[in-house]
Order: sequence, then structure tokens, then C-alpha cells
Amino acid sequence: MALVTQKVPQSRGDRHFFSSSDDNAMMKQIQGTHAPDGREVEVKPFLHIIEDIFKRAGFGIPGFIQGTQVQFESMEDKALHSSDISDMLDLLSYTISKISCEISCKCSGGGDAHVTTVAIFNVLTSYSWDAKLVLALAAFAVNYGEFWLVVQLYPTNPLAKSVAFLKQMPEILERAESLKPKFEALNNLIKAMLDVTKCIVEFKELPSQYITPDTPEMVAATAHIPTAVYWTIRSIVACASQIMGLIGMGHEYIAATTEAWELSSLAHKVNNIHSHLLKQITLCHQHIEEKRHIEAYLTLVRLFETPHIDNMKILKALIYAKEDQLPLFDGSSKKRASIELLRRKIVLLFITDLEIPQEELSILEQMYIESRHQQSRPESQYEVVWIPVVDKTTPWNADKQKQFDDLQGMMPWYSVFHPSQLDSAVIKYIKEVWHFTKKPILVVLDPQGKVVNQNAVHMMWIWGSVAYPFTSLREETLWREESWRIELLADTIDPVIFNWISDGKIICLFGGEDIEWVRKFTNTARSVANAANVPIEMLYVGKSNPRIKVKNNNSIIVAEKLSHHLPDLTLIWFFWVRLESMWHSKINHGKSVENDPIMQEIMTMLSFDGSEQGWAVICKGSGASEMAKAKGDTIWQALNDYEQWKGRVDEIDFVPALIEHLNKLHTPHHCNRLILPGLTGSIPEKVVCAECGRPMEKFIMYRCCTD
Repeated sequence: MALVTQKVPQSRGDRHFFSSSDDNAMMKQIQGTHAPDGREVEVKPFLHIIEDIFKRAGFGIPGFIQGTQVQFESMEDKALHSSDISDMLDLLSYTISKISCEISCKCSGGGDAHVTTVAIFNVLTSYSWDAKLVLALAAFAVNYGEFWLVVQLYPTNPLAKSVAFLKQMPEILERAESLKPKFEALNNLIKAMLDVTKCIVEFKELPSQYITPDTPEMVAATAHIPTAVYWTIRSIVACASQIMGLIGMGHEYIAATTEAWELSSLAHKVNNIHSHLLKQITLCHQHIEEKRHIEAYLTLVRLFETPHIDNMKILKALIYAKEDQLPLFDGSSKKRASIELLRRKIVLLFITDLEIPQEELSILEQMYIESRHQQSRPESQYEVVWIPVVDKTTPWNADKQKQFDDLQGMMPWYSVFHPSQLDSAVIKYIKEVWHFTKKPILVVLDPQGKVVNQNAVHMMWIWGSVAYPFTSLREETLWREESWRIELLADTIDPVIFNWISDGKIICLFGGEDIEWVRKFTNTARSVANAANVPIEMLYVGKSNPRIKVKNNNSIIVAEKLSHHLPDLTLIWFFWVRLESMWHSKINHGKSVENDPIMQEIMTMLSFDGSEQGWAVICKGSGASEMAKAKGDTIWQALNDYEQWKGRVDEIDFVPALIEHLNKLHTPHHCNRLILPGLTGSIPEKVVCAECGRPMEKFIMYRCCTD
């Protein structure tokens, strides 16, 4: 009982230090003991062994089970098979033993906890802060481990039984339940001590090439480390006092509660210290990640600026590929694939987010499959790889995984096996250098990994696989060979158009959403064609972003046999997106209405789509450069005036005669609107009207169509 009464005043003294506002004076005293001699101690192996001891202590004793046998076996592998641990122990075992003795002697005598803590710091004067803490913890682990070793072996080992008897240790096994709260408090404090120690060791191991001692985040963190080390070693002393108190105290000590309160109070303080250190180390890691991110980004920039013999370095830099992984998913076989399959091939990087318009995916898939039909053709010698760019700041969940899996399963080409393979530096490069925002892009790499086109989507939409090898130079060549004709305008939206061309028929493409105008126009056009004795075929191409109105118009056109139509709304979308792609392609090559006749025609078509009324384009035959075109009321009026210009049909043919009359109807008064979808590329500051050549006013329009 005498020793118990000695411990109570000590705890009150500890409370004085614990709650003292004069921490500065105390820490000044601790700082005075700190005189490191520059020696480096590899503390991590010791920390593994210390953790192993604490994890195993109490194992197999009712009420004190710390973990599973599997955990212990893995811990043993990590702790006892570290390289150079024996050499380190030869150098440090004396220091550990000295601290262990210091703890045993002073704690068993009921000494002042702060004085004991300072004495330990004096032994550790020449070590760094992290080494001080690990060595002190190792010394305590020796005492703690020896205590529990005797307790665990006590029931079955005669030697342990005799040692326990001489130490007058309490009957712990028989009193496990009553001791459980006390040891829970002890375990909680030990866990907090380990957490702080790991945190401080982690600070020491931060890579110096990315964070230096004078970095603000590091300065803020290291300022608190001495205090953290002090209170952790102070907690070691408190824990040691508890263990020493059990030796020889018997049943009376078990009833004491003051020390348990002290342990809980210390655990609270040390946990608070740990929380603060965690915040600081999180800031340090953020700083390191930013530095690494910048370094990785600049490395990627240099890599793309450097010539290569093949595309492997580039592809591996873009698609994170560990040696033991297959980074690609083959859409045809539905199996993982090696990046080697892309070596020295032209690779089209299909870069999107997870919100890919179904129309774009459908058209690209159709073009890709068609290119595979004859593998020997030059335009088939390319591969597509889907690069899914996702926001890494938002958590990846089951819904996103399903969305990704569904998209990946629909694609016949290669794709990145998982979006997590893309490093944040790669995503930064894709956004900043290749200007990816929302709309899908196709970045073309030649067989050496050089970027030959930052976005071949427009080429692909305009010419399909004919655009092979999809370089900017090829794009210029195709435009030089191109003229404004029905083949360019309509391409393959409906194969029957080519039959009409070869048959020399008058071809009329028309659009808009006003079904009454559609009825009026088609009936008038057919009557005029019959009167002029010319065969005419009409095709309704609706409006960009076709919705319910266009779909309903299609149904009416079929029911009333007004004209031909495109039953698949995707083809209507494709008709208009090709025109937009032509516009962007021309803009990217520096063309405008003033210097490019095709650009003028493209602008006219897009302004038709931007109007609220119908429109029509009428031409004849292959390569026909003459097209009669106008908005709904004007083109209808011209046809309705057929009697006025029918005499010119025999002289100059039907389409030229219609154009001639349209010119007579033209007035200087007009209102043309050009609507370009956002996020599709660079929008020029100046756009001139295709009809009069004056600069168009620029507006921003937000649209929500639910029809």
C-alpha cells in the first residue's frame, strides 16, 4: 500500500505538467538537451520490431487479444528480416539498454515523470528527433515485452512461473476481466505513441528532391516535432510506470484508478498531436505531389519534343504500364492486351470523358469496322486506343465503373484497361497541350510516336478512312483536291444519292422543322419538276441535334410520301456534324469566307440550320458546282414562279435557270444566324456573313431543348 500512496501525488504532479501553460519553458529545457552529431540512424527496421512486440503482447490471454496469428506472421517477416538490422543493433543496443535501465529504475522508484523524461533526453542528446523517439520506444518495448512474455508463459512454463513468483506479479490470468479497462487505456496510449512515431519517421523519409527543410509546409511541421517527441516519451514513462506498478503490487494495485485516468489523458493529448501532425504531413505530401506532377508533366513535354525510333516510349508514358501488367483491353477479343501490339503503328488516341455522345461512338465504330474489312488496304493500317479522361478529384464508385465497363464493352478497338492508369500529369498534358475539354478528340501518333494531328475527328467525319494517315498535311492535300459538290456535302449519309448522281437526276436536299412548309415545298418542287420534265429526288435532312420534331416529320413524310428521308436520326446528326467539322477544319487551316469559296458554302449551310424556317439545296449530277440554295420562303417562291423562268430551262438547264431567278429575288435585307456548338475547337473572334461579307455580331446562347 505504501507504494500506492506514493504514486498518487506523482500523478497530480504529472497533471501539473500536463496542463501547465508554461510549455515554452519546458520545451526550451528539452531543446537544450538536443545536440545531434549528424549520425544517421535507419529507424524503420527498429520500428517494425517495436510494432511487432506491441502487437504480440497479450496475445492468447483472455481479454487482451491484439490481433490474429496471420497478422503476426506477416509482421514477423517485415520486422525480423530487414537488411542490416544486426549491424544497427550492434551500434545501438547499448543505448537502448541504458534507456531501458533508466526507465526501470526511475519508474519503479516513483520518480517525477518529467524528470525521468528529461533524463532520457540527456541519454539521447546526440540523436535526431526521430531516432530519439524510436530508441526510447525500443527501450520501453524491451521492458513491456519481457513483462508480457512472463505473463504469457506463466501458466505452462515452470521458469516463467518462478520468475513471476519472485517478481510478486499479480494473478493476471485470474483477474483478466478486472484488468481489462486498465490495459485498454494502456493499449490506447501505446497505439497513439506508435502513430506519432510513425508520423515523425515519415517526415524524415520525405523525398528531399521534392521538399526541403525550408519549404513552408516542412517548416510548420518540424516546429511541432520536438513537442511531439517530448509528449510521446513522457507517455512512454507513464506506460512504464503502469507496468512497473503491476510488479509486486498484487490485488491492491489493481483497484487503483488514478493512473488509468492519467493514461487516458495522455492518450487524448498524444492523439491530438498525431492529428495535427497528420494534417501537416498531408500538406507536405500535397506539396510533393505538386512537384512530382510538374516534373512528370515537363518530362512528358520533353518526351514529345524528342525524336524516337518507335512509339513505345510515348505510349508507355501516356498509358501507365507496369512490367507485370497488360495495360490495354482489346475490344475485339475482350481480353487484356500488351502495348507491344501498337509498336510502330499509326495510333489514333480517342480521348473522351465517360459522357460520349452515342451518335459519335456509333459513326466512329461504323468507320472503324469498315476499315477492317480489307486489312491489306493502306487506310486500314492504323489502330484506335480509347483514352478515358476522368476527374480524379471525385471518388470512383460502382456507377462510374459500370458506365466505364459499358462503354468499353461497346468499342471494337483497344482501350486503356482502367482510367486509373492515366497519371494526373498525362491528363494535364491532354487538356493543356491537346486542348481536350469535353468534346471527343482523336490525337494521331505516327509510328515513331510523333503527334501529326492534335485532332483528326474533323478529318474522320469529313472523309472517313480516306483521310489516312490522318496528318495535318494530308488534311491540306484533301482540301486542295476538293470542291463544293454534292458528294462532299452528302457523302455517304445515304448510298442512294450516288445512284441519283449517276442517273443525272436533279437532287434536292432540304431541312427545317416546319412540317407545313415541308408539305408545301415538296409538292411545289415535284410539280415544277414534272412541268420541266426533269427527274427529281428529294431527301429530308432535318436539323442539327434532331429530336422529336424531326422524328415526327420523318413519320409524316413517309406516311404522305412527300420525299425520301433518313430513318436513323444518327445519320441526320452526322450530316450536320460533318458540316461543322468542315468549318472547324477550314478555320484550323486559316481559311475564311473572304478567301475560300468552300468556306462560304459551308457558312451558308450552317446559317440555314440556324434559322427558324426551312431551306433547300438543289443541284444536278456528279461534281456539280452550281447549286441553287435559299431559305424556305425564298426557294419556294422561286419554284412557284416557274412560269416566269421556264423559258431559260431549255437554254441553260434547270438548275442554272433556278439560280438565275433566285438572284432576282434576292434583297439586301437579310438576317442570318450561325450557331456553332460550344467546346468544339477554337472559335474565331471575327466571322463574316456568307451572304453579304459583313462581320457578324457575336452572341452567347444557352439552349435547353426537351422536345
